[in-house]
Amino acid sequence: MVVTMRKLLGKTIFKATGWEYEVDPNILEKKQVIIGFEHTSNLDTILSLALFEILQLKIHTLIKKELFKGPLKPVLERLGGIPVDRKASKDIVTQMVDLFNQNEQFNLVIAPEATRAKDGEERKPIRTGFWHIAKAANVPIILMYANARTKKGGILGKIQPTDLQQDLEKIKAMYAEYDIDVKIN
Repeated sequence: MVVTMRKLLGKTIFKATGWEYEVDPNILEKKQVIIGFEHTSNLDTILSLALFEILQLKIHTLIKKELFKGPLKPVLERLGGIPVDRKASKDIVTQMVDLFNQNEQFNLVIAPEATRAKDGEERKPIRTGFWHIAKAANVPIILMYANARTKKGGILGKIQPTDLQQDLEKIKAMYAEYDIDVKIN
């Protein structure tokens, strides 16, 4: 019953905002790193969460450990937040690989830095931590999109990481088919 209500809520959010979504459920796997472009507003986050509810995907995302204090801690944990100590001796890639190995199903959602420019600034090339995590964990990278001009979003494909530069070129080309520019080095 709760799953049905959450799925209905996700669909209602899309309908209320005038957005459409498209997903080939065969793209999804039990373990994956999910990235998304283009990030133009906070509505993208709401639509992403709505889509995850529709797809019944339990997601996790990296959040600096300093936010996991007081009343915010249970909220962040419930939303799938993973506290990350950026000063720890164990690097984030290793921490995430451990989580992938410990779980039968694991969906790590990452909005690569530099996906959103501040007003008037040129976007920088995307950071590649998502690729390094997926490669080390031997899981695919799932490509989500949100195109504010067409009001369409969803999941457009996946790649299995092999070579960083070639994979970034593939990602750029796949997003370009949806009229989304991904800046890479």
